[in-house]
Amino acid sequence: MSIQKKYKHILQKDLNHIWHPCSQMKDYEDMDALLIKKASGSYIEMQSGKKIIDAISSWWCKLLGHNHPYIKAKVIEQINRFEHVIFAGTTNEKIVELSERLAGKTKNLQKIFYVGDGSCAVEVALKMSLHSRKIKKQYKKNKFVALKNGYHGETVGALSISDLGIYKKPYSDLLFDVYFISDIPYINSKKDLLWDDCTTHWHKVQEKLEKIKNEVTAIIFEPIVQGAEGMKIYSKDFLVKLRKWASENDIHLIADEIMTGICRTGKFFACEYADMEPDFMCLSKGLTSGWVPFSAVMIKNEIYELFYNDYSPENSFLHSHTYSGNPIAVSAALATLDVIENENILAKVSTLEIKMLNLMKSIAVKTGILKNVRGIGGIVAADIILDNSDKYRRIGLEIYKIAIKNGAFLRPLDNTIYWLPPVNISELTLKELAQITEHSIITYFK
Repeated sequence: MSIQKKYKHILQKDLNHIWHPCSQMKDYEDMDALLIKKASGSYIEMQSGKKIIDAISSWWCKLLGHNHPYIKAKVIEQINRFEHVIFAGTTNEKIVELSERLAGKTKNLQKIFYVGDGSCAVEVALKMSLHSRKIKKQYKKNKFVALKNGYHGETVGALSISDLGIYKKPYSDLLFDVYFISDIPYINSKKDLLWDDCTTHWHKVQEKLEKIKNEVTAIIFEPIVQGAEGMKIYSKDFLVKLRKWASENDIHLIADEIMTGICRTGKFFACEYADMEPDFMCLSKGLTSGWVPFSAVMIKNEIYELFYNDYSPENSFLHSHTYSGNPIAVSAALATLDVIENENILAKVSTLEIKMLNLMKSIAVKTGILKNVRGIGGIVAADIILDNSDKYRRIGLEIYKIAIKNGAFLRPLDNTIYWLPPVNISELTLKELAQITEHSIITYFK
């Protein structure tokens, strides 16, 4: 069998048996899945030998690129010790070190609960908040508030508090009601006046929140950047005001830092822009630089102490994951923190922000197609604006296919073209990505 026939045979077997995530499988009738051979740095290599730039960090998790040698060495080192041991009733040096280092990044989030993925981290935070109200006999505080256009995952609780209809609507019978905050002060730049002062927007938000405050246990948000809705960036002052109001009304704040955390926005945590700490912080994706599924919920001591001090079975938090605290994931997380410190990653992200913004603005000018260029840290985005929004999904898919042929894995979010590459991407690769993006847009619209 020729090499080409072998590849086709594998792809056909894929279609025979595999249901790919976040896909309309009918698209694969005229679009082959990419058959991956290996990956390194900012590049993915296919079996054919063709290399493509991973412009979206493989769904936002490859913070430090693929196959980072230091992380790889630390993962192998751990595998040679032990691969997994039940975490209920056991501990080890590595997870104690990781917990201490993460807690050291905050003032008050000193307790950490480990789970397996981002959605489950969100579920844990929701459950802890609600459970804490039962302990305090605050039975009326049982509602959740979230931000319009937010996305928090695919499990039932996480989907309930998300506001993206195409992901959510088919499952409405499973989900609970949530109040969604509108009037969000979106911006395109930290130079926008709303970045430091969103008072007008906040008054509208506060007026509506005041009516339901006695029923609310927690408000969840993606700090500064809403990812899945098109990399929408909003005012840091909004979070300052939200923190103050929530504290005054005994309402928990849950920061979903699954995408924004671990240096992605130019701060270690995006909440740092507002100089605020939530009551719960959910981490995943970049935490292991995408090596192993892993997530963590960082929790204020006061909430932990509610469960600790009232010793009874019904006040035990009994959420369990088989792979909670997985040592291989822990080793990858520790190695990621090492690289962030040793390679001065935050400084690199600050430089990357300027370069990516300038390149995307240049593409917007040259193509005449992109509007609302915006960016923060290692994220940049712009929108294709048309009269007929029904075409957006198809346009995104076609630009994706053109970009693949030209050497970049772009995955537009409907009408939003964005880059979220490994933050240690080289300048040469970034310029190559810009050329491919520009060419792909022009090719589609010519």
